[in-house]
Amino acid sequence: MPATSQAQQKAAGAALSAKRGETKKSKLKGASREMYDSMSEKQLEEFAETKRKDLPSKKS
Repeated sequence: MPATSQAQQKAAGAALSAKRGETKKSKLKGASREMYDSMSEKQLEEFAETKRKDLPSKKS
């Protein structure tokens, strides 16, 4: 399932980075922290790989 906004895509990228051990979990805030706890690495990959070009900056 692709991300529906640029903010969601960025949060998924941050959570994925922490899931892989590239950044610390303690650096995550808000939506990225929730995504880290509730989504698998595969789900995060699907959100993070969404192209940002045609997405709104925030979900309305």
